[in-house]
Amino acid sequence: MNASAPPARAPLMALDAALTDLLARVVPLSRIETVATFEADGRVLASDLVSGLQVPPQDNSSMDGYAVNAADVTEAGKVLAVSQRIAAGHAAEPLRPGTCARIFTGAPMPAGADAVVMQEDTREVGGNLHAVHIDAVPASGQWVRRAGEDVTRGAVVLPRGTRLSPAGLGLAASIGCAQLPVMVRPRVALFSTGDELVMPGEVAPQDMKPGAIYNSNRFFLRTLLQRLGCEVSDLGIVPDKRELTLAALKTAADHHDLILTSGGVSVGEEDHIKPSVQLLGSLDLWQIAMKPGKPFAYGTVRRDAGAGADAALPCHFIGLPGNPVSSFVTFLLLVRPFLLRLQGAEVPGLQPVKLPAHFDLPRADKRREFLRVRRNAAGGLDLFPNQSSGVLTSAVWGDGLVDNPAGTTIARGDLVSYLSFADLLF
Repeated sequence: MNASAPPARAPLMALDAALTDLLARVVPLSRIETVATFEADGRVLASDLVSGLQVPPQDNSSMDGYAVNAADVTEAGKVLAVSQRIAAGHAAEPLRPGTCARIFTGAPMPAGADAVVMQEDTREVGGNLHAVHIDAVPASGQWVRRAGEDVTRGAVVLPRGTRLSPAGLGLAASIGCAQLPVMVRPRVALFSTGDELVMPGEVAPQDMKPGAIYNSNRFFLRTLLQRLGCEVSDLGIVPDKRELTLAALKTAADHHDLILTSGGVSVGEEDHIKPSVQLLGSLDLWQIAMKPGKPFAYGTVRRDAGAGADAALPCHFIGLPGNPVSSFVTFLLLVRPFLLRLQGAEVPGLQPVKLPAHFDLPRADKRREFLRVRRNAAGGLDLFPNQSSGVLTSAVWGDGLVDNPAGTTIARGDLVSYLSFADLLF
């Protein structure tokens, strides 16, 4: 063996194995706070939400019309006297035999009535509401919402770990919850590395130095973190210097649950993130067999003894690649489930939809590919023509990804696995 030959690199880690390993290292946060239901969108429920009542509380009408006993209307053309008027929020009297009650949507059904005839199927008799002509034969239970058909008393309406949605907030409100117990927001320190990075607004396009680029990753990563309910500390751009990288990591670790960086996790001489994390803690994952996104790193950074209660556990570290599409895709597929698990939320697996490819991909890649695509009017998928990891336009033009297995070509008409950005961005 040639003594001067470089050591063989370890094989790339499969994406599924990396995600399993990543999630296994997460201890969900234990801190809980109570917030107003109005302010809980996107937060993770910290305990089961149990209903103390049934919804609806009693049988009520789902239509404007007339409450009747269906046995009184066996044929169209029946004329019934109107014995009472029932509006939502008002009590009903028992229905007098052989009569009907004028009723409005949400109003309680009177005892003795078992159906509602909507007003479009009735006609007033004599131009008043003392009697109505019933033009349709009702079935028992028609247009009646039964007590407890939505929620029963004692039911768990939202289990612990639910990530609250607008509909979930409405459901919580329907059982009287003005406040909700939720997990605290993960504290995430975000910074980018690279001497080439410039912030928009600091330098005009015409004044950019050769090799300089605007820092786009900082903008979408910060937004993605906020959408996932994180409390973000934006630490800006750290120059490509070892001592500055070490200082940024030390400062961030003491008061955050996660440090997320972009760039500097490759093997170049100016990539200081990897050795700095190894010096301050450990780096456990390195390269992933996916395209885009191979240079992904996970590790931990020790906290200073003066960090209080947080000093007992190290701070998580995730390093994303610098190319914008690589950073975007690895965030969706790895960082998003990591942050959900950190908050104690359910982590749904990928749920692709099979759709026909309206493109050809004649060259297979050795890695599992995530292709930027867009659904078209014909029900198929179009491929963005430039799949380079530096072309962020592809992620804006596209509405999802094709999850293409390693070594697989695609011919027009093949069914492929489509992952919608709409599912991956919530």
